[in-house]
Amino acid sequence: MSLYAVVDPATGETVQEYPTATDQQIEEALASASKAFKEWSKTTTVADRAALIRKVGQLHAERAEELAKIIEREMGKPFDDAKGEVEFSAAIYEYYADNAEKFLADEPIDLLDGEGSAVIKRTPVGVLLGIMPWNYPYYQVARFAGPNLTLGNTIVLKHAPQCPESAAAMQKIFDDAGYPKGAYVNVYATNEQIADAIADPRVQGVSLTGSERAGAAVAEIAGRNLKKVVLELGGSDPFIVLSTDNLDETVEAAFSGRFENTGQACNAAKRFIVAADIYDDFLAKFTERVLGAAGSLAPLSSVAAAERLEQQVQKAVDSGAKLVSAGERKGAHFPPGVLTGVTPESPSYKEELFGPVATVYKVADEDEAVELANDTPFGLGSYVFTADQEQALRVADKIEAGMVFVNVVGADGVELPFGGVKRSGFGRELGRFGIDEFVNKKLIRVG
Repeated sequence: MSLYAVVDPATGETVQEYPTATDQQIEEALASASKAFKEWSKTTTVADRAALIRKVGQLHAERAEELAKIIEREMGKPFDDAKGEVEFSAAIYEYYADNAEKFLADEPIDLLDGEGSAVIKRTPVGVLLGIMPWNYPYYQVARFAGPNLTLGNTIVLKHAPQCPESAAAMQKIFDDAGYPKGAYVNVYATNEQIADAIADPRVQGVSLTGSERAGAAVAEIAGRNLKKVVLELGGSDPFIVLSTDNLDETVEAAFSGRFENTGQACNAAKRFIVAADIYDDFLAKFTERVLGAAGSLAPLSSVAAAERLEQQVQKAVDSGAKLVSAGERKGAHFPPGVLTGVTPESPSYKEELFGPVATVYKVADEDEAVELANDTPFGLGSYVFTADQEQALRVADKIEAGMVFVNVVGADGVELPFGGVKRSGFGRELGRFGIDEFVNKKLIRVG
């Protein structure tokens, strides 16, 4: 079977295969992107490029149903959720169209000594390589391509091998929006071809969303070749519950935070850390809610993903954890479940569980909750639920993560920066910060 193929996880059927790129095709992609940067980027204004990216957003909105059906086939996302992802992606493109001129405006610097002036001009750096995952096929591309194409960088995009149809659909959108050849180029590349592309002197930066292993491999090659990288990797986000005025609402928020996209989100709540005085009630209600989702969840992205999660859960149980589950794995369908009694000695204590399984811990107080929340190699997102607003802000300040959400889930926005610390990566996407990563902040000092 080809490396790039649409395999419906609900049925296991191979829907369509796509040919893997030849070395010559990769060379043509890099040459085309380099040519477009030297010509298109240099002859267009920010306003010109904002108009193009606005058209990309409009085409996403117009083709939302078609695009949603594609990723329903590719990675099993329910149609309504898939359509919501397309619409959110359209909003990202529109946001950069609306704000690019403001974000990229010249920034004067007040001189401390001497006459004349100084200004920072934000300009593009060149060809960028994007390496994208399968869990949000459109959204991940939007938050990378939206700001960078508007800035004037050009993009070579490698999507996940199981997302070739959505990759092709996006290439058509950028073409139909009016981008010149080479401004955005999709490639069905191998890992070896991508390693060579990172080292290619025409490529000035790399953005990857994916696993720790992939991030480390990309960063190693980029570092040897003095290329900047933005990495958004895994997460094992804590969901701290210290007090609540409405336990049912908190439990529903916990469920939503864990089970969005069938638990296949880097910034999903994964470790539920609950104060002892409400632990028993929370666990009972939360477990009931989780088990009640049996039969309504979509499959995981692939049988391999479900098998990997099954192995992780079994290791936790073998190490003494207790699993309450709604059933057994059937192909890519994984039953929702709750793990308790996971100790620091368990392999799963430091791992990310990518699917519909939640781990719940009991803690004595705020200090123990913070200590447990930070006892992870990851640092992407986090959640703090408490009726005490002063406590909420105090705990939020202590959490070692790139993002903290207080008494709310599902509150991501196009204007809010997304990214993490520790082994969750570095750099930011979305918002004003997302357009400032791959930019030359050029100083012009006039005497």
